[in-house]
Amino acid sequence: MNPETVVTILCGLAILVGVAGTIIPVLPGGFLIGLSLLAWAIWGGAGTTGWVVFGIGMVFVLAGMAASAVLTGRKLKQHSIPSRSVVAGLVLGVVGMIVIPVVGLFVGFAAGLLLSELHRTRVFGTAVASSWAALKATGLGMIVEFGLACLAASTWVIGLWVAASA
Repeated sequence: MNPETVVTILCGLAILVGVAGTIIPVLPGGFLIGLSLLAWAIWGGAGTTGWVVFGIGMVFVLAGMAASAVLTGRKLKQHSIPSRSVVAGLVLGVVGMIVIPVVGLFVGFAAGLLLSELHRTRVFGTAVASSWAALKATGLGMIVEFGLACLAASTWVIGLWVAASA
């Protein structure tokens, strides 16, 4: 097995982890995809194709990261949800991931949001409504970023086919 093949296999695995990282926030997402595309362009032996794939893939990655941040931030501001509620959700999400394998991250995030919003609003119904809005906003951002990460991964696969047939 030559070095280019090893780089290609490792980059492919890293891209898969990156795509999963857009849904599972503990894993690196778009950042890992971007680094993998760059590594493949430099050491993958694809030549110009590698750089074209890197450029197109990075457009998708950056668009996904930006869209996720903008969409989520806009929805959170519309519902007047402070950043500390999201941070509380993230902290309890990490704790939940340790306590409850597989689903603990999501359960902990939702519980952290709810508890923080309950502390802020002092009304359970309002806290549930704002937490639900935050969860929907976060989910929307994740879906958009996931879709664009999949497009970046697909760009790499197409580039791989083009480079192999050349």
